[in-house]
Amino acid sequence: MYLVSSPTSPFVRKVRVLLHETGLGDRVSETPVATTPFATAPDVAAANPLGKIPALLREDGPALHDSRVICRYLDAQAGAGLYPEARLWEVLTLEAIADGMMEAGVLMVYEERLRPEAARHAPWVEAQWAKIARALDALEERWISHLAGPLDMAQIAVACALGYIDFRHDARGWRKGHPALAAWFDAFATRDSMQRTMPA
Repeated sequence: MYLVSSPTSPFVRKVRVLLHETGLGDRVSETPVATTPFATAPDVAAANPLGKIPALLREDGPALHDSRVICRYLDAQAGAGLYPEARLWEVLTLEAIADGMMEAGVLMVYEERLRPEAARHAPWVEAQWAKIARALDALEERWISHLAGPLDMAQIAVACALGYIDFRHDARGWRKGHPALAAWFDAFATRDSMQRTMPA
């Protein structure tokens, strides 16, 4: 299998962490690409008509995308149980929250890097951050007990989202007001899978 990827994508990192945690790394090769919404790489467009990464190319079926589909597929291939039936809806909800945080964070970067300075809209950027801030509050107030439980895909997704905020939006100081979440993340970030997939 081949993973169409980018070294800094938090969505790609989710898949990479899962590969390390499940021992599937030797079954998936990476195809790094440089792509943007304004200049979609041909490999990305061929794998995903929406022009987004990651995409997983398989010999026995069509390419899979987005990261949630890929992670669910690879978990099933490994039999790892990262989507446990007993708490499936909680895992899926947390993964959706994490993906929403990543999406908002990526859109903030796009606004600052891809739009001409005169066309940038600061209130729109702040609206994206407001989504992240609400998600951080929800994680702190409602989800710490789940995050502290046995490893599942929710934890991987949330950790990758927080890692991306550190990587791209560290000046926002997300840890302030979220001590339990910060402590959880700092401990989770020491896992070998997280250390090996840190964006550079």
